Amino acid sequence: MKKVLIISYYWPPAGGGGVQRWLKMSKFLPETGWQPVIYTPSNGEAPVIDESLLEEIHEDVVEVKTPIWEPYDLYKFFTGKKKDQRVYSGFINDGKETWKQKLSVFVRGNLFIPDARKFWIKPSIRFLRKYLKENPVDAIISTGPPHSMHMIGLGVSKKFDIPWIADFRDPWTNIDFYDQLRLTAMGDRRHHRMEAAVLKNATRVVTVTPSWAKDFVKLSGRDDITVITNGYDPADFIGRQTEPDGKFSICHIGSMNKDRNPHLLWKILKEMVNDQSFAEKLVIRLVGQVDHSILQSIEESGLTPFLEHIPFVPHAEVIDHLCNSYLLLLPVNNTPNSMGVVPGKLFEYIGAKRPVIGIGPLKGDSAAILQDSGAGDMIGYEDDARMSNLLSVHWNNFKTSKGWKPEFFTEKYSRKELAEKYAKLLEDLV
Repeated sequence: MKKVLIISYYWPPAGGGGVQRWLKMSKFLPETGWQPVIYTPSNGEAPVIDESLLEEIHEDVVEVKTPIWEPYDLYKFFTGKKKDQRVYSGFINDGKETWKQKLSVFVRGNLFIPDARKFWIKPSIRFLRKYLKENPVDAIISTGPPHSMHMIGLGVSKKFDIPWIADFRDPWTNIDFYDQLRLTAMGDRRHHRMEAAVLKNATRVVTVTPSWAKDFVKLSGRDDITVITNGYDPADFIGRQTEPDGKFSICHIGSMNKDRNPHLLWKILKEMVNDQSFAEKLVIRLVGQVDHSILQSIEESGLTPFLEHIPFVPHAEVIDHLCNSYLLLLPVNNTPNSMGVVPGKLFEYIGAKRPVIGIGPLKGDSAAILQDSGAGDMIGYEDDARMSNLLSVHWNNFKTSKGWKPEFFTEKYSRKELAEKYAKLLEDLV
């Protein structure tokens, strides 16, 4: 088999959404004739740990690990967090924002460029240059964020005549929280310079949504940006119970930061719970890390009695929650880059074959996938009437046991097919 070096910060036993893309890609790449060589830290700071994902690593995958030093112990000491407390980097707060947190964000944005993993860049370049002399590969993929992985890819590719793909699961300077980093003009310039170097020197740039691909075209001036979306693994759903749990349960999985706060949903549910029969059946199920502001919104709407917040479960149990819920919630970040935001959870929602209620831009990429897959409906951020009408339709279907059956689902979002698409790109480059 040909070999591809994949530089990824997130790898099992780390859990969360950042792991899934390349864990699943590496599962199916060997079937296409490519052997994944995963380069990852031996002691990375993951927001969650999911030991169950270790069982999904393909037997042909080669793991190469080196230690990383990160400033998180200093951050925890400064902000008063426990040493064993996990740090989440997606701007989710568990309480009121303090001056220490604000200062930490300033330091993170202006001194730790491109991110807090910057101290792993030079040691990794030195290590990989030596490693690849003794263990040659046919291609390199760096996947970010964190975008320090791309800086490693850039440093290694300068030494070897090997095709290098920069795989952006999220944008860099166009990411939704970039304006929250409290950047100085100098810090902003450094981020843009690094991003430009990656976009200019990578053999190919891959991203996960069409809108973000257009953004990268504007940033880079190159017209060969490739879109390979995230997806779902059909094997995850084999043998699962696909009937809801008897409650009118509205489920969201994954992180929910303040930009994803579905104010519209809370507003309509607040009105609907005046109906005692509805109140007896309603469950708001949030599986994952949730910003304090969202829990506060739920409380202010009088919906806390209906809340079931589960901070973390292994990925296999996440699938159970999807399949057993009546409706699946997809709030799209209400930020300037919302047109291109396609949460990875959307594809697992498709795999679960439960109806999806999205809240976001009607002409965005998430809306297009919902329409293409037949998975559900996208509602504008302020469209009270449509949200009220759609929830009423689902509630009436629930009461009459009509349920909801998808008219069609496309297989083009399966992880296997997406891995084949990636393999074809690799073959074209070598």
